Amino acid sequence: MSARGRVGRRAALALAAAFTFGAYAAEPQQPARVVRIGLLGPPSPQRPDPVEQAFMQALGELGWVEGKTVVVERRFESSADRLAAMAAELARMKLDLIIAAGQPAREAARKATSTIPILTLSGSDPVREGWAQSLARPGGNVTGLTFSLPELGPKRLELLKEAAPTVSRVVVLVDPLEVVDSPAVIRETREGAARLAMQVQVVELHGAEGLDAALAAVRSHRPQALFPIAMYPHRTRVAAFALRDKLLTVGESVEEGQAGYLLTYGIDTEDLVRRGVAKIDKILRGERAGDIPIERPAKFRLIVNQKTARAIGVTVPPSLLARADEVIA
Repeated sequence: MSARGRVGRRAALALAAAFTFGAYAAEPQQPARVVRIGLLGPPSPQRPDPVEQAFMQALGELGWVEGKTVVVERRFESSADRLAAMAAELARMKLDLIIAAGQPAREAARKATSTIPILTLSGSDPVREGWAQSLARPGGNVTGLTFSLPELGPKRLELLKEAAPTVSRVVVLVDPLEVVDSPAVIRETREGAARLAMQVQVVELHGAEGLDAALAAVRSHRPQALFPIAMYPHRTRVAAFALRDKLLTVGESVEEGQAGYLLTYGIDTEDLVRRGVAKIDKILRGERAGDIPIERPAKFRLIVNQKTARAIGVTVPPSLLARADEVIA
């Protein structure tokens, strides 16, 4: 298959029509009622957001069709105070489900309601943070998927070093509000960098309004490469900044690769959507959120953006291209 063909298979994450849902999609049962769902999270630089599109398309495959059997209340905000107000507003609507994207949205939803089921997608440790009794049986009103994977930091640096063996100065740009276990993530990343003879500087982002200042701080360190963590809402601006400064970039998601990062290695979003939608379907059909296990990612994908490589003057080794799940040509 050509590189273009591999790209087409997952372009823009909007290939929800190609998703397969096993037994759920084989014989979808038509819902007997109209349900109301709240979407709560940070704003996306791309509207409509491709992940949101994929979720809604997948729900439609199971009979939960927006405008017919589903009413969706969307609330997107970066400010913690505004998220809290929006979560309280959603809670007053007596919804059937709230989908909370990211740690701030999840915490806002948890504080707003203990009765409405919440499905969360966030990078955190549910048991350590106290919002689940266990992964297998969370209890309470929250379930979902958690992406607490500090060990992936060193793996991403290894891929970066393979793409550009001379790289030695890396800045990690992290949003600690989105990565509750950021100390563990930074520690693992620093240890991995030391093994690769790389120097790591850390720049923290505090709120979306601080992005310009954070990027200026990145530039002040004069790095060769940038490793953004939990920067999904800012991926377009971060990619454009890195391209202007001719920085190598290594990220976490398919969408970041499509935005222009050189390399991304992270969760297979198609698998995430499939498993997340299965949980939503269970909740809407009457299962308690607290009885539905919280899952960790099981599949990962490597994306190489050759357009970015050409723009910054990097030749990606054939061995790395051969292992890529997608090559953006």
